[in-house]
Amino acid sequence: MVESPDLPLAPYRIENGMKCFELIAEPVLQELLPDIYMQGYGYNGSIPGPTIVVETGDWVRIRVINHLPEATSVHWHGLDVPNTMDGVPPIEPSPRIEPGYGMDYIFQIINPPGTHMYHSHYHTLRQEMLGLCGLFIIQNKQEKHIHRDIAYMLQEFHLSGLPRGELRPGAYSIDPLSDGFNFFTMNGRCFPSTSPVQVRLGERMRIRLANIGMQGHPMHLHGVQMLETAYDGNEVPPWRQLLRSTVFVAPGETRDVQFVAWNPGFWPFHCHIPHHTSNNFTIPIGGMFTTIQVAR
Repeated sequence: MVESPDLPLAPYRIENGMKCFELIAEPVLQELLPDIYMQGYGYNGSIPGPTIVVETGDWVRIRVINHLPEATSVHWHGLDVPNTMDGVPPIEPSPRIEPGYGMDYIFQIINPPGTHMYHSHYHTLRQEMLGLCGLFIIQNKQEKHIHRDIAYMLQEFHLSGLPRGELRPGAYSIDPLSDGFNFFTMNGRCFPSTSPVQVRLGERMRIRLANIGMQGHPMHLHGVQMLETAYDGNEVPPWRQLLRSTVFVAPGETRDVQFVAWNPGFWPFHCHIPHHTSNNFTIPIGGMFTTIQVAR
């Protein structure tokens, strides 16, 4: 079962054999650290939105309701869908969703199992950088060798009004036009508020990484080597898989890695760009950083 620490899985119901999800695009007050919030756009009350999990062959209906003060759309990043469902108005025939209205995106999952994303593709410069995105996972329920399946969305934000090098309680607006980022998140949280992951000694773990933002992130795991097994939702042939201690995830990309948890201890997992492991350039470790505990 796929897990996305600090994020819920999107609930669904079955109607006439179709998996039916609902996403509400709305202003969100997201807590990054204790008593430090950012005011952005999200889905179903969180930034990023809930993680959608489906299987190859599923028919899905994703009802998107717009509670934003502006029009929006949703693009299913990396998924092969009909042109009218791809969510890029006015370039495509897919309509925009006006405030107070909704739209049903209906399509069949024809991609193989893999890691993908969803995000706004209308006024992308603003809406993506205000937080409108989520993880979209096509799982393989027949898989037996993976014991823990963990997914992370990587994002960066510029919070306005917070003096550089300081952390003050409060709610801060996001400047979506700035490239001077001061907060870096994994599933919408900054360390030390990212939830640690616990895995038992000898278990095989998959980590799914998705990057929706502006900057690349070389993700580094301590304690074990990672085997790169998928790029952009597509499996890497076994003879081309490489053992890595650091995996670079460029904007718009997803990466899957696997490893056997043979080395007990508390192991950091983090972006290796130093500024990305701080909170507003304060000295203690923060930002795009979490821990994996391998327990005996």
